[in-house]
Amino acid sequence: MRQTQALMAVSAGRPALNVARETSDADLMQAIGQGDKQAMQVLFARHNVRIYRFALRFVNDEGTAEDLVSEVFLEVWRQAEKFEARCQVSTWLLAIARNKALSILRRKTTEEMDEDVAEFIEDTSDNPEVVMQKRQRTEIMLDCLQQLSPAHREIIDLVYYHEKTIEEVAKIINIPLNTVKTRMFYARKRIAELMVAKGVEPAHV
Repeated sequence: MRQTQALMAVSAGRPALNVARETSDADLMQAIGQGDKQAMQVLFARHNVRIYRFALRFVNDEGTAEDLVSEVFLEVWRQAEKFEARCQVSTWLLAIARNKALSILRRKTTEEMDEDVAEFIEDTSDNPEVVMQKRQRTEIMLDCLQQLSPAHREIIDLVYYHEKTIEEVAKIINIPLNTVKTRMFYARKRIAELMVAKGVEPAHV
């Protein structure tokens, strides 16, 4: 993939330290700051899929999302020494991805963003009837999400799909904590209203 090629390009020729795959993200960042290509590969393997999916929901184009992942990790390679661990590494990566995605959107003058919800993953122990009900509920939920404003969809995506706290969302989006809470409140309220209108009790919203 293009992002893998870019990762190898930025790390080529650098000395490799002994990095275990269970090494924390913060320790990986420190190693990357010292030019450790193995640490970069471990961080990439750990987070590239999540960053790709997050980017794809913004840009709605697989090729562009792949390029964006490359840009994010190239930025990590360049800026690793400046990372101060004031937030989780995953939060920092999503913030970089968001800023780059918004730049792309501004160039394309579009703000389309598809949404996904993690709570409705099928349980393999469910019987076929329950599985079908969950699928139907998921489709309804996704349809409701599409009717939210981009700002409200973004909050729901970060909290539920990426499992970020309200505080982390505020850092990623760079808005006040109370603004995140307000958007979250109105987003959940609107989803509940839409689901009720479709005849579904929004128990998990």
